[in-house]
Amino acid sequence: MHSSLLEPVLVLNANFEPMNVCTIRRAMGLIFSDKASMLVNGRGEVHTSSTSFPAPSVIRLDRMIKRPRPQIKLNKQEVFRRDRHTCQYCGSADGELTLDHVVPRHLGGSHSWDNLVTACRTCNHKKGGRTVENAGMQPRNRPSAPSASAKYIFGRYLSNNQGWDTYIEGW
Repeated sequence: MHSSLLEPVLVLNANFEPMNVCTIRRAMGLIFSDKASMLVNGRGEVHTSSTSFPAPSVIRLDRMIKRPRPQIKLNKQEVFRRDRHTCQYCGSADGELTLDHVVPRHLGGSHSWDNLVTACRTCNHKKGGRTVENAGMQPRNRPSAPSASAKYIFGRYLSNNQGWDTYIEGW
């Protein structure tokens, strides 16, 4: 099997904590410079003109890297992802989705995880600039910041990289 050098590779810290996702090209550079070791060859091989090398799926850094606790950035796509691309008022997953401030900004509501929900255009228009109480519309789930677990952070890669599950669980 021939691998694209742009396929994702899970990068683990020296203590096996999931840290990042990089490309096969970057992973092989880390391996060849003795900064990382390959743990899983789930990508087949990378061929050069004279030889071939196993293409990593998971690598582990040889030295421990200190870093701050990961946090999920507040943006439109992450709010949609947290709410599973579903309107928090009617439950619809169809149509064009928008963000809604549970307490509107002009009434003192903040632009924060606990005041933003996913809404379909119809519900957002129906609620208008009113509070949920005035509009008679309650979100199905109370909005809050998503957990910065490895399963959430790397979740978008997991369906295509089942071999990563054992390294993601528990972090």
